[in-house]
Amino acid sequence: MAHSPALLIIGECVADVVRRPDTADRVHPGGSPANVAYGLARLGHDTTLLTQLGPDAHGRLIRDHLVSAGVRVRTDGGTAPTPAASVSLDAAGRATYTFDITWTLAASAAHQPPPRHVHTGSVAAVMEPGAGTVRAAVESLAGTATVSYDPNVRPELMGDHTEAVRRVERCVALSDVVKASDEDLAWLYPGEPPERVAGRWLRSGPALVLVTRGAEGALAVLPGATAHVAAPPVRVADTVGAGDAFMSGTLHALAARGLLGGAGRARLRALDPDTLGDVLRHAVASAAVTVGRAGALPPDPRELAAALDGVPAPGR
Repeated sequence: MAHSPALLIIGECVADVVRRPDTADRVHPGGSPANVAYGLARLGHDTTLLTQLGPDAHGRLIRDHLVSAGVRVRTDGGTAPTPAASVSLDAAGRATYTFDITWTLAASAAHQPPPRHVHTGSVAAVMEPGAGTVRAAVESLAGTATVSYDPNVRPELMGDHTEAVRRVERCVALSDVVKASDEDLAWLYPGEPPERVAGRWLRSGPALVLVTRGAEGALAVLPGATAHVAAPPVRVADTVGAGDAFMSGTLHALAARGLLGGAGRARLRALDPDTLGDVLRHAVASAAVTVGRAGALPPDPRELAAALDGVPAPGR
């Protein structure tokens, strides 16, 4: 009998070749959806990643990394090289990326028993031909599963701006939970305040929209309420995977409260401000742990619980 995961992540894996001044290059397993899958499995969730991995050293590195946390890795059997990114870090640990990525996820790979929740985003949701497979899979699962989405904008890979915005907005409208960074929104909608974009996205379909703001923390918007949480003080090693850890922390907190899955959708859409603030605190704490160490290494349950003590109460 085929395994039906509680959480299904659909998206790319990427080998992050990290370059820092006066330091030898290091290769870290990466890719935004893969990082979310790893973070959720590390927090104890039954997680499957539907992706592409090449039969090469980078592919083996990433698969071993994911499996070590308990992620079930499913691929479409493709043999293209594993996608890679050069990640350049400045003195403050801020990351900039250049990419060598193709995404051709086959439609046959998307058919499996329905999960309770499905997450996608990043390159997987915009780069054709694989993006069409991803959207079709999400559309087919959305009747019984809740959906989350993170555009994780990579301007070099987004193509025509108008078309990219259209694709992002289509994914937003399919989703119950959407997370974006202020940098994502600045590229998609130059000059428009993040709160205004979050409100407009909320009206298009999601129950909850979250916006990360780096060192300034994060905000969350739901109908009739907004919550802000400041980022705790942390010595930054690098920012690689911070947004993905925020996403896995969000889903972890929502799952713990029974707010994911078809049965939890109505409760998710009736989320109260106090619960929203607690979810936001978990997300910020998860990101804070990750930026404190090199690479996309999100917290385990013990580390997340400890980090929560340093996150201030939300403001409104």
